[in-house]
Amino acid sequence: MSAETARIVSFSYGVFAMTITFMVLDLNIAGNGAGRLASSLVRQWPSYAAFTLSFAFIGIMWINHHRLFTHIRRSSNALLVLNLLLLFGITVVPFPTAVLAAYLRTGDARPAALLYNGTYFVIAVLFNLLWQYSVRAGLLDPASAAAAEKISQQYSYGPLFYLICLGVAWISASASLALNCALAIFFALPPHVATSLKKPNAGMAR
Repeated sequence: MSAETARIVSFSYGVFAMTITFMVLDLNIAGNGAGRLASSLVRQWPSYAAFTLSFAFIGIMWINHHRLFTHIRRSSNALLVLNLLLLFGITVVPFPTAVLAAYLRTGDARPAALLYNGTYFVIAVLFNLLWQYSVRAGLLDPASAAAAEKISQQYSYGPLFYLICLGVAWISASASLALNCALAIFFALPPHVATSLKKPNAGMAR
């Protein structure tokens, strides 16, 4: 990480940390009174599930942001704007998380899942815009060419896969969340591992 990008990274890490922290404020206990605490805690399971999912997703996005700026050595005005747009997407996450927790067990689970999945689709697009701009603008460390190629390969599938999640949410909210978890695991993998997983499939296709 260069001194030129250190301030960008420090500010970004603060946003990631505050976003994760703010989400826990939505974990409330509905109802009170003697003998009702245990049942109230159990009824709140959608809030725990939504918080855990979003905590993991934001953590994985932080990991990926760190990976990108390990290779980005120079800054520009456009990079600053694209990074701010990405951070805007990150800070929005607590809202669809709260909506999902509130409506997952109701008849409005579908629109809640659509909002949740749509948020991550937009973030995936913003991640790609940030990375592709950095590559094309020559902001990367010249020694990172091989690693950058693997990141580009891994990221190229992101928007499409999250768009598929958005479509699945129209059919089944739970299935879309399961697919989101699978994608999160894929993007948590180091790029060289993720790209190696796709090579056997490519060979079979030929």
